[in-house]
Amino acid sequence: MASIEVGRKCIKTAGREAGQECEIVAIIDENYVEVKGDGVKNRRCNIQHLEPLAE
Repeated sequence: MASIEVGRKCIKTAGREAGQECEIVAIIDENYVEVKGDGVKNRRCNIQHLEPLAE
């Protein structure tokens, strides 16, 4: 998976919020990160359900 780091913008690819843009705010462990965004609640998310955006 492309670089998963705090501050990285992503698109959610699974779940109710699929297609929404979010930002990684914390790394929980090797499988989960905490994300937040305008249309995304502040919650943990599996990194396999995120698609990082090009910088």
